[in-house]
Amino acid sequence: MGRELVLNLLSKSAKVIAIDVNEAGLNETLALAGNWKGSLGTFVVDISNKISVEKLFNDVMAQYGHLDGIINNAGIIQPFMKVNDLGYDAIERVMNVNFYGTLYLVKAVLPHLLTRPEAHIVNISSMGGFLPVPGQTIYGASKAAVKLLTEGLNSELADTNVKVTVVFPGAVNTNIARNSGLKNQAQSPAEQKPGQILSASKAAEIIINGMENDRYRVLVGKDSVFMDMIYRFNPKRAAGFISKKMKALLAAK
Repeated sequence: MGRELVLNLLSKSAKVIAIDVNEAGLNETLALAGNWKGSLGTFVVDISNKISVEKLFNDVMAQYGHLDGIINNAGIIQPFMKVNDLGYDAIERVMNVNFYGTLYLVKAVLPHLLTRPEAHIVNISSMGGFLPVPGQTIYGASKAAVKLLTEGLNSELADTNVKVTVVFPGAVNTNIARNSGLKNQAQSPAEQKPGQILSASKAAEIIINGMENDRYRVLVGKDSVFMDMIYRFNPKRAAGFISKKMKALLAAK
């Protein structure tokens, strides 16, 4: 989805800086940029490393002079297993990438964004950030932290030039399992039904549209919209619905 966000912004004549821990992935994005390649800069960075993120900001300022926005899209899932069976290494890795990585980038760029005439922060949470998904509880906790971080920033920055948007994707056709270093992971019930999976390009379109329209929150995909509605009216029923869907997957572990 990150690649599609980059290509969408480039198509709108934006100058874009893409960061990733995977240099090969960045090179693929550069190749796909085609005629827009001159408007795309790339940096190989581990966002879970605070010092690396601070150095990244300094390098970007030295090369480009300013930033007008940031989209925190990077995220990884956990192995599909219950908290009781999940090791601390996996827990810390998910929290470091999903929450601390987002926080480090926000802290690095926000002082600068406050000096710009207009700026925007977009943080990608997840449907799992407002709805519990058994087998992805730590992932959900990290994305719930991103949700509240973003909503808190929105309130704190309400009287400034910096707009803030939080995004809740449902099932999107991405390589998140592979990029999370997980092999042979069974798919969730939603992912087993192709008709319910949103393309990464369509998800990117929805997210960029939300940013352009200064949306407070953006729900990406019919499943996210549907579960958000149910969760608002009856959180326990919504949690039970997802729990039943995940039961067979967890039983296989």
